[in-house]
Amino acid sequence: MSLLFNDFKSWKSYCESNKLALYQPVLQYEIEQKGRSEKEIWDGLQHAYQVMNEAVQTGLKEQLSTNSGMVENAGKKVFNHQTQVLSGEFQSLVARALAAKEVNSCMGRIVAAPTAGASGILPGVLVTLQEIHNLDQRKIMECLLVGAGIALIIEQNASLAGAVGGCQAETGSAAAMAAGAIIYALDGSIQQVFNAVGITIQCMLGLVCDPVAGLVEVPCIVRNASAAAIAFSSAQMAIADVSGIIPVDECVQALGEVGQSLEDRYKETAMGGLAATATGKAIAKKILIKDIDLLEDDD
Repeated sequence: MSLLFNDFKSWKSYCESNKLALYQPVLQYEIEQKGRSEKEIWDGLQHAYQVMNEAVQTGLKEQLSTNSGMVENAGKKVFNHQTQVLSGEFQSLVARALAAKEVNSCMGRIVAAPTAGASGILPGVLVTLQEIHNLDQRKIMECLLVGAGIALIIEQNASLAGAVGGCQAETGSAAAMAAGAIIYALDGSIQQVFNAVGITIQCMLGLVCDPVAGLVEVPCIVRNASAAAIAFSSAQMAIADVSGIIPVDECVQALGEVGQSLEDRYKETAMGGLAATATGKAIAKKILIKDIDLLEDDD
């Protein structure tokens, strides 16, 4: 299978017919298509999760800043704040997703999962999930494979890029990967995993990509935290057998259709949405002046 599966229906049917866990066909795909040994794949997954975890910890402990001034150590602020809106676990989830994404905005080391713009979602979700349920490393690595399989299908039938499908394609896909991984980690059924993916896509559908000043900082950072929360809420519904009604493959088709219909100004061009507000334009102008000053200083 050159592209693994074209849809979720085929993936589910293959696993059920061959009595396989969801991650196993993805692992086999990596072995056959990438020419890597199984040990190399597991080692790579272990390294990827280590980088994710390090990004979370860096964002929670270090002082982060960018030339724009739009990174304000949000992860650290949320993690250490004494007032809890919901639970301590929820507070940690939000903080970790913010922290990892801020590391990306500051050009730190992250894992693009599936993109750099959505790089806080899976780390925030998986680190929190592992802590709450005391999951071992093997289970987390299997979750990463399941997430990869979800992303491959979305990529084939819609998009993972904000420049193509808006932010729904980036943070939406990452949240869908995370929601499916949560259900898998908690030993949910294949149907529950894919239902979580579909519900998440429904919740993220139509989200535009409107980075202020063209930088992947605002609103990208806070959207990573919100998407992580949506992943958990979708998983909670799915594991209780709440149906999204619309099958997951049709949700992905809708994701692609909406992405195609979005105007270009809502696709990572910094010409619409929040980027086009008075404050957004003022920030962009300020950054441009700073960049010009830096160039003149270099001369």
